[in-house]
Formats: sequence, C-alpha cells, structure tokens
Amino acid sequence: MPTDTPVNLIVSEERQAVLKKLSSTMPDIILNHRQICDFELLTTGVFSPLTGFMTQIDYESVLDRMRLGSGELWPIPICLDIPENLAASLETGQSVALRDPEGFLLGIIDIQDIWPLDMEKEALAIYETLDRTHPGVDYLYNKSGKYYVGGKIQTLSLPIHSDFKQIRNTPAEIKNIFSKLGWKRVVGFHTRQPIHRPQFEMTIQAMQKAKANLLLLPIAGVSKPGDFDHFTRMRCYQKVAAHYPPDSYLLNLLPLAMRMAGPREAVLHMIIARNYGCTHFVIGHQHASPGNDANNTPFYQSEAAKELIHSAAQELGVATITFEEMVYLPFEDEYKIASQVPKKTDTITLTGTDIQRRIRAGKKIPDWATFPEVLQELQKSCPPPSKQGLTVFCTGLSGAGKSTIAKILYSRFLELGTRPVTLLDGDIVRRNLSSELNFSKEHRDINVKRIGFVAAEITKNRGIAICAPIAPYEKTRTEIRSFIEAHGGFVEVHVSTPIAECEKRDRKGMYAKARAGLLKGFTGVDDPYEDPINPELRIDTTNLTPEEAAQEVMLYISQKGFI
Repeated sequence: MPTDTPVNLIVSEERQAVLKKLSSTMPDIILNHRQICDFELLTTGVFSPLTGFMTQIDYESVLDRMRLGSGELWPIPICLDIPENLAASLETGQSVALRDPEGFLLGIIDIQDIWPLDMEKEALAIYETLDRTHPGVDYLYNKSGKYYVGGKIQTLSLPIHSDFKQIRNTPAEIKNIFSKLGWKRVVGFHTRQPIHRPQFEMTIQAMQKAKANLLLLPIAGVSKPGDFDHFTRMRCYQKVAAHYPPDSYLLNLLPLAMRMAGPREAVLHMIIARNYGCTHFVIGHQHASPGNDANNTPFYQSEAAKELIHSAAQELGVATITFEEMVYLPFEDEYKIASQVPKKTDTITLTGTDIQRRIRAGKKIPDWATFPEVLQELQKSCPPPSKQGLTVFCTGLSGAGKSTIAKILYSRFLELGTRPVTLLDGDIVRRNLSSELNFSKEHRDINVKRIGFVAAEITKNRGIAICAPIAPYEKTRTEIRSFIEAHGGFVEVHVSTPIAECEKRDRKGMYAKARAGLLKGFTGVDDPYEDPINPELRIDTTNLTPEEAAQEVMLYISQKGFI
C-alpha cells in the first residue's frame, strides 16, 4: 500500500532560483496539451507514486504486466514523447527544461532514459487493437513523437489555469477538505461527458450503497475528440451539482489526458480516486471506452473493465461499485439497471453519445433523458445545424472543377444572407497567407493545413467557409475534419472528375509541363492524389455543368438542416 502522503514535485523557492538560472543553458522540450496534463498530475501527486515521466524499465513493465518496475500496480504508460531529431540531440544524464507552448518554464527533467517507442507493441498491450479509429492508437501513430525520454521531474511552476480556479484542487487540498468536513467515506465518480439523468441516478445509488459522500472528478484535460468543449461541460456540471443534497458532494476538476483505454484506464481512474482520498469508486457501463471500432464492434466488452478492477481492488484499497447500463422505464418514470428490469417491461435508453449526436443534429431531447438546465447549456453551445458554422471542403485534381463550384456556392450562400461567408480557394490562400511557401510536398501540405485552420475559426464563430484546395493527402484532410467537426458542420465534396478530363481543361498548361518533366511534384502526374475514403459527396463534373454540381451540394446541405 502506498503512503497517504501524495507526491509533490514542486521544489523549494531557493532551488527554483537556482534552476531558473541553469535553465537558460539547457535544451528545451516544449510540452503539448496532453503532456502538460501529465506534467501537472505528476507534480501534484494525482499520479502517485510516480515522480516523473516513466523510464524504459517502468514502461516495459507496465506494458507486459501492468506494474511498475518496483512491483506496484500501474496500468498506463505516462511517458514523454519527443521527435526523433530532438532525441538525437539529447543524452542520458542531461537536464532539460520543460516549457509550455508560450515558452513559460514549468520544470526540469533529469533524463535517465531515451528509447524508441514500439507503436505496435504499445497499441496492442494498452488498447488491445491496432485500429486507428481508436483515439489512443491514433495518437500513437499520427501525433506522438517516436522516442520517449524518462526521468524525475523538478517542478518550478504549475501550468497556468485562468478558468474555474475554485474547483481546481490538488489531492492534498481535497483531503484537507474531507478532514475539515469530517468525511470518512467518499465515493469517486469520473466522467468526461455531461452528467445526464442516468449518470445522476448512478451517483445517487452509489452514495447510498457506499453510505458515503461524493467526489465528482470531471475531465478538464484532454477528452475524446468530438466531445462538447471544456467550458460547456464545466457549466453543465455546476448546474447538475445543485440537484445533490446539500453538503453531500464536492466538484473538483481533473486535468487528465484521457487515453480511452477501457479496462486499463478504469484501473488508472481508481488509482487517481485513491490518491484523492476516495474509499469507493464507481465503474460504469463501458467505462473509459471510445465506443465502437471501424466495424461497429465495441472496442471493449462491457464486463472487461469490471473483471480487471475487481482483481485490483484489494491491492488498491478502494472498494468498487459497478453498474451495468441504466435504462428508463417510461410507465414507472424511473431508472433501473437493465438486468434488474422484469422481462417484457418497456424500457428506453439514450447514452451521453446519443444525446450529443441528437443535439448536434438539432433533434429534440426528451425530458426524461437530462436536466432542463443542462440541455439549455448544451443547446447554447451547440445550436441546431441551421445556426451552426459550416465548412464545405471541395477537394480534387487540378482542373476538376473545385474552384468553379466553390464560387457558385459562395454566391448562393451570400444570396441566402443567413451567415457570413468566406471563400478559401487554394490559390487565393497561397497568395495571401502562404506566399513564402514553395510547391514542395511539405509546403503544399502546410498550405492546406492553413486553409483548415482558417476554416475552423470561421466555423467556430458560426460562419460558412467554402474551401477549394487540391488537398491530395487523406491524413491531412482527416485532421482538418476532426478539428472543424468539433465546432460545427463539415461537408467534404470529392470533385472526382477523371484526370483525362482534367487534362483536357488544362487552361494553364500545367499538366503538359508536368508530363514534359518541366514541373516536378505535380499532383496526379508524379505526385499521388489520395481519393477521400468517406466524403459526404462525390461529384464527377465530366457531364455536369458547374451549376448542376453546385446544386447537388446545396441539396445535400439543405437535407442536413444547415440551410
């Protein structure tokens, strides 16, 4: 059993002064959002007994047997990933400054290990899949640096949070509050989604079963892509909190970067709850699961998390309260655990994900599913499609007809006059935002990402962005889709006109120059165009007028409720 005193990695003021001076001669590692979350939880003892980013021995041990090298139970690697070129410039025994993206000094890591990560081994061990639709696997393959550095941390400053400061407490501070209130039995509840009526009922039943008070630990770090934004979720938690009996609960934000690792992550959440002083912890249906894989099969079996945490419960010293799926009985007007409902009894269920989808689609949410004040916050943040922002992303070969279709769409939306409209043609953006770029593969990709960034800002602010770049690479288009869909609608239009037709229309003579070898890296000739896998529309303009093609797009957008 670990000590009741959590780890605290913040060094003394005297040591801080020394380290600040030394840091100016050290190399830097700039932490991303996920790494900053890990850094904060390491510093404040949420990740006790860890005292830094894992070394290779601990990492391998966690992958192979779900334990640290010292033998203590630990289910998920907490590692600092860096790019290969940075890894090549660092050495073991070296001290490196850890900074946020603005250059603010957070701490120092004393490097003990540098090693290349084995993406396949880690994905199979932690996530039990190589399916890249899993957010954790996607991070490993598409976002993570390819090397890890491990070592102890000396913290100079915690990350700066300007929001919800009153409900951002460390484990030591929460334990002091428990002591002051005289709470001996506390049940922890972890959530990344708004609390709706089924989850509320689950927490009430957990408090009754454990004869305990409640610590709500909602995620304020990195949740699943596509979730409601942080501020919306926090406002929802504050609204729901008013429904609990007075002096029966505490709400405290948890700056955790979710891995969505199902059973293994359930154990991590249990360790976190223990470090906050909880005596009990709730494990719900599909705990910490990202849902279904590319074949629409659940990534994790519903009982898998419960089986794993039961085996760990005694060692961790935290009792578990497990729940199956909660269903609503319309005639009784109450919630029950699905397995406890008599046969032939009518039941209804709406998961948090179902509610999220319905709200984004502008559909009605029944009163029994959530609280009216929660629904009001969600609808305020995510209005119906007709009031959301929208990006229409036309992609295809040069000469396919993208720009012409985009210009007609631009005029149609201006005629409607319901929202501000911006046209982001590839050539226009290159002249105004990317004039310093050449036509190398890397720079063409940067240009497309800039278009995506601008479109996301327009969409976030409830405008309409019409984009018409070639955008030849599926990975880049997928990235753009993911961060735009978090704020509004995204319609990918593959203008799939065959290359033979595009060459006939070659007004600028670009294809001819590429065929003659005078133009290198031209998409469709000596650089590939990767067809979109699942676009909303495919339009071949060989036998369509531009107006007919644009009309097809407008009909689809109207059908989805955006106009």
